[in-house]
Amino acid sequence: MSLCTVAELRSALGVGTLYNDATLQQTCDAADAVILPMLWNPQWYAVAHSNIVGQGTLYFDILVKDIFYVGQTVTIANSGTKYNGSKTITAVGENSITITTTHTVIQPKHPIEPFGSVTAETYTDWTADAAVQEAALLISVDIWQSRQTTSSGGVSPDFAPSPYKMGNTLLARIRGLIAHALSPSSMIG
Repeated sequence: MSLCTVAELRSALGVGTLYNDATLQQTCDAADAVILPMLWNPQWYAVAHSNIVGQGTLYFDILVKDIFYVGQTVTIANSGTKYNGSKTITAVGENSITITTTHTVIQPKHPIEPFGSVTAETYTDWTADAAVQEAALLISVDIWQSRQTTSSGGVSPDFAPSPYKMGNTLLARIRGLIAHALSPSSMIG
């Protein structure tokens, strides 16, 4: 479920039934793609993988022996078709996890670019957090308006008008709303 629903966006924009749900849902999904990576969630990034027949190993650039455990089910994405999906961990190393796969050949360790993601079960439902929902709605409205109105503008940090509303100030406008939910790793840089 989206952080901002189609009904909420339709109401905020005042567009009634002028646009179909699929078009508005696209905007809601784009807002999710902006906000969700910034929120604290149990996700780590695999930097490489290797495999033998029937098993695949994902490698991390951090110690994961105290993060993952044998028997844990994780969701893997962006790591190749034989890794992606819901998988159960069969072994945990210092900086690696092993899962059962359908590999039929042996491949040495090689990088995953861009990094793959490994997500554990989450205990937080961001769709129930009012501040996160408001931030998603604000971003959805900005995305919609910048798509529909040319030169709708924004304001840069030096208070100069900008013709592009989707600039770096977009996230700055909602950061206060989601400060309580920001992942420490999203605040680097």
